[in-house]
Amino acid sequence: MHNYKELKICHRSMDYVVKIYEVSPNFPKEEKYGLTAQLRSCAISVPSNISEGAGRGTNKQFKRLLEISMGSINEAQTQIEPAFRVNYLTEEIYKSLIDEALQIYKMVLAFYNSIKDEK
Repeated sequence: MHNYKELKICHRSMDYVVKIYEVSPNFPKEEKYGLTAQLRSCAISVPSNISEGAGRGTNKQFKRLLEISMGSINEAQTQIEPAFRVNYLTEEIYKSLIDEALQIYKMVLAFYNSIKDEK
């Protein structure tokens, strides 16, 4: 078991959630239950699954939740793309969010690969 509060990937992914929450109010009101909700949901899923996995009893369970986190950060990128294409995000914010998502993905993957499989 790990203490999620000590994991850099948890802190960085939570900072990413804050960024998403800061930019998404600029989306049109008709997106409140659409793209806004979906983007926020997949973003918060990343640190949520990391912290849940950290509290699990086995490395196998933790690694499974890290896999879900990686899927969620990829999903966030998929939600950011149309938001940019329909001009809900500036190019600067778009690039910043995509780059940060990629960095988080790499960090989670590196951490995932560092966890030993149980015998």
